[in-house]
Amino acid sequence: MTTGAASLASIPPWLNVSTWWRTFGRPPRIMGLDIARAIAIIGMIGAHLGQTAETIELSDPSTWSAIVHGNPSLLFALLAGFSISLMTRRGAIAPADVPALRLRMLGRGATIFVIGLFLELLNTPIAVILTLYGVLYVAIIPLLRWRTSRLILTAALLGLCGPPLLALLTTLSAGANGGGISLVLFGSYPITVWLCFGVTGMVLGRLRLDRARTAVWFVVVGIVLLTIGYGLGDTGTSADPGLAWVESPRAWAGWLQLLGSAEPFERMLDAVLAAAPHSGGVMEILGAGGLGVAVIGVCILLSAPLRWVLLPFAALGSMPLSAYSVHVVSYVLMAGPGGFISSNETWVWSVVVLLIATTAWSIFSGRGPLERLTARVADAAASAPPGAQRP
Repeated sequence: MTTGAASLASIPPWLNVSTWWRTFGRPPRIMGLDIARAIAIIGMIGAHLGQTAETIELSDPSTWSAIVHGNPSLLFALLAGFSISLMTRRGAIAPADVPALRLRMLGRGATIFVIGLFLELLNTPIAVILTLYGVLYVAIIPLLRWRTSRLILTAALLGLCGPPLLALLTTLSAGANGGGISLVLFGSYPITVWLCFGVTGMVLGRLRLDRARTAVWFVVVGIVLLTIGYGLGDTGTSADPGLAWVESPRAWAGWLQLLGSAEPFERMLDAVLAAAPHSGGVMEILGAGGLGVAVIGVCILLSAPLRWVLLPFAALGSMPLSAYSVHVVSYVLMAGPGGFISSNETWVWSVVVLLIATTAWSIFSGRGPLERLTARVADAAASAPPGAQRP
């Protein structure tokens, strides 16, 4: 009797390519989401490797490259919400399946977190997002079966109230900088911002993504939101959410003196108006969120008419964890520990190599290696046998 492995080995390579070319990205898979993930990865690579402008001036095309600062990582968080929504069958998962799903989410988040720690040990100048990405998967577990209306209210509260309240908390804590709060609250992006994007993605992922009308609405609403956010916001606001205390407070008297000079209400207003990359302000959330939603809408619309052209991007986006990790490893191999690269040519070549490598891997091996590892750990956490159907 011929084994499955032997049968696969006997398939000619050209037949593998032909089958993949005809079937990859077809429903029920949503190819537009894979393409959007690829755009997020490419944007983050540009932020790490490219020579880009610091701020965008719409009248000056030479500054448009600044779009890679902050926006791709938030698009990544938004897409995480879409993935979670699809994993939970758009919130319609049966109650009996909930415990296993929650354990899978916990295993997935823990694995991503550990991978992020390994990447941080490589000592690159890259602000590795995977640790916070892993925390996001765990933090969102209680929300998996919430009604859509409840998720919308949660996303709105996180987006509108989170930044000013976090600014107040930063002030009241006298600039505390412990390891846990530096990761979750006072880092490049606080968990409140990532949760806002993740929950928003869960809401949008429950819509009929197979309908062109949905994608058109994504584009329209996204453009409106990004116009409000970046049009009314202060793009020059400092991205540092912490407080530059001259000296640490000494007992209550010192704390009261520092609190009096910190102007907490002014800082809360700044947190509302901030639209600069990594500022975590309300206007940045609106602007970057609108841009992300519009990008996803465009990707869904183009995935059918331009399918042949966009297949390599879909392959890259189908294994974002592996692609991101390979990028960070390649950075340290090129620059050395603690080294720095700023080259648009390196950015382009890195993307080209990744597109070729992920396309070849998708054709001949299917799922990305780290995606496969994450799924196995998630199955083990849920005590499910390998290959069992996942909710």
